[in-house]
Amino acid sequence: MNRGRGVAPGRIRIIGGSLRNSRLQVPELPGLRPTPERVRETLFNWLAPMIAGARCLDLCAGTGALGIEALSRGAASVQFVERDARAAQALRDNLLRLKLSAGQVAAVEAGQFLQGAPQPHDVVFIDPPFALELWATLARQLEQGGWLAARAWVYVESPRALALQLPPGWQLQREGHAGEVRHALYRRAPGNAAALAQRA
Repeated sequence: MNRGRGVAPGRIRIIGGSLRNSRLQVPELPGLRPTPERVRETLFNWLAPMIAGARCLDLCAGTGALGIEALSRGAASVQFVERDARAAQALRDNLLRLKLSAGQVAAVEAGQFLQGAPQPHDVVFIDPPFALELWATLARQLEQGGWLAARAWVYVESPRALALQLPPGWQLQREGHAGEVRHALYRRAPGNAAALAQRA
């Protein structure tokens, strides 16, 4: 969930799966902007063989469009993390309205959430507010904190010109660009956590 220009309420559409064409109610919050439909379609085409039954983590969730798209396509569960209390409540309301009991919302900073007791996830979405430059910090917490399954998939949205500092065991699988935004899918290499622990 990048924070750029605002989004008009009720304008977010789920584009695939059992909830296809469902609309998400979006609060009028400054700087709230979801991943565009075209990018979401590309991402979930990439994830199509892996998303059914996956345990997902949607960090900096915003409207929750990525995580709800995952639930629509058969993900087993999604943990949403959103620091803005109003956005988090709107997300809870959308989950309730769409009868998505497999989605849980934590209204807390992503970094603070990752300091808690970890549960490994198969798919993680990282799309923090660009101005906060949280990519390296969140990636390190995910990797070292036990939040990633052995062969987890990690989706990252970032400015196109930014050179990301990500864990060495995250192997780039696919990437694309939409204007000045880069969207990329990584896969965690087996044994990555053990290798990092030995270096510490």
